[in-house]
Order: sequence, then C-alpha cells, then structure tokens
Amino acid sequence: MKIKWNWVPNTLTLGNLTLGFVSMLVASEVLKSDPNCHESFALAGLLIIIAAIFDGFDGMAARALNATSEIGADLDSLADLTTFGIAPGFLAYKMFFEEIRILSDVFPLGMFLAALYPACAAYRLARFNVAHDPNFFVGLPSPVAGVVVGFYPLVLHYNQISVWFALAFFSLTAFLMVSVVRYSKPQVAMRGKFNRKKGIFLAFAVLLILVLLGVQRWPWFLYGIVFFYIFSGIVALVIQTIQSLGEE
Repeated sequence: MKIKWNWVPNTLTLGNLTLGFVSMLVASEVLKSDPNCHESFALAGLLIIIAAIFDGFDGMAARALNATSEIGADLDSLADLTTFGIAPGFLAYKMFFEEIRILSDVFPLGMFLAALYPACAAYRLARFNVAHDPNFFVGLPSPVAGVVVGFYPLVLHYNQISVWFALAFFSLTAFLMVSVVRYSKPQVAMRGKFNRKKGIFLAFAVLLILVLLGVQRWPWFLYGIVFFYIFSGIVALVIQTIQSLGEE
C-alpha cells in the first residue's frame, strides 16, 4: 500500500497560515499607550518571519516526498495571501497608519492605505498561478515582501521614522510585488553550483555569523540580505533597460 505524504507539506502550509493569523491577533491587541507595545509589534513581525520559514519548507517537503498536488498549490496561495499580504498590511496599519484620517478625522484613510499590501499580494499570487517562469520570479515574491514588514519592528522602533516615509517604503514594496521586475529563484541560481558539503558549510557559516552578532544585531544581517535581494532585481532591470536603449 502506497503511503500518501501530502499531509506533511500541507501541515507546513497550514502552519504558515496559522502564524500569519496569530500575528494579526497579536497586533490587534496592541495599545500604543502601553510602554511595552513595541515588544508586541516585534512579536507580530517575528511570527511573519517564522511563517516564511514554514513557507520555504512546505515546497521542499512536497518535492522531496513526491507529494505535490493541486490542492497543495492552492492552499499555499491562500496561506501566502493571509501571512504575507493581510498580516503585514495589518501590522503596518497598527504601527503607522492607524491615525491617518481625513475629512475632519472621520474618514479612515489609513485603512485604505494598509489595504494596498493584500491587494498587491493577491494580484501577485493570482498572476503566478496563471503563468510563471521556472527560472525567475516576475515581481517581488510575496513572502519576501511580507518579511520586509515583519523585520521592521525587530530592527527599528516603530516611531523612529515619520509616517510618510513609512508609507513610501510600504507602497514601494507593495508595487514591486505587481511589477515586471525579474527576481532570481535562489534554488535555480544555486543549482549545480553548490554540492551538499558546500551547502552545509554555507548554512553553518550563516548560523555562526548570527550567533556572533547576538540577539540585538542578527535581524540587521538578515534584513541586509533581504534588501540586497530586492535591489538586485531593480538594478538588473535598469541595466537591461540601458542595454536595450543602446541597441536601438
């Protein structure tokens, strides 16, 4: 009797969704009048980051166990929308946009600004499900975009920058999800370049760096890697545009 292993990647995917939902519950209970409110924001962001790890392993588990399925793919999209679209949008709303109102402070403009993230994530995921290239991502992957917001309260206090700078940063990341900027797939880029020993050595080196940096600085290191990935796509697009103009 052949054992069905679909439950393994599906459980990881549901773990991703659950962490995203709990992140929203944690953020929903934050009161800025509480002197410890930033710790709650940091916890909500950390849950999104841990969910991204679950999201990375569910696909690996499905391929390793030969347990890929259509329901698993659809479940993954729904989980990603929740965790990397709705949860980051809600966290950003609670940190930055909650008090943005117009028309005599009646119209909740901040709610509509925060809705930009789930809207872009939904379109990004729908476009990916319809057609995608096996060698690269078109638009910033939603898990990366979600992690960008999740890391923020881990590296900076939520009130250390202006609301309008946060809005510009938030909007740019959201629009990158639905852009045509190409981003490399790490698994494709490393295919054939790293054997098992090199992969283990690289993982150990990263872990050692994180330990040496300590609790206070390790988020900066990982945030730097995320930003390098984001701007690599933008730089590649600029170079390709310049080259195409030079050929005309």
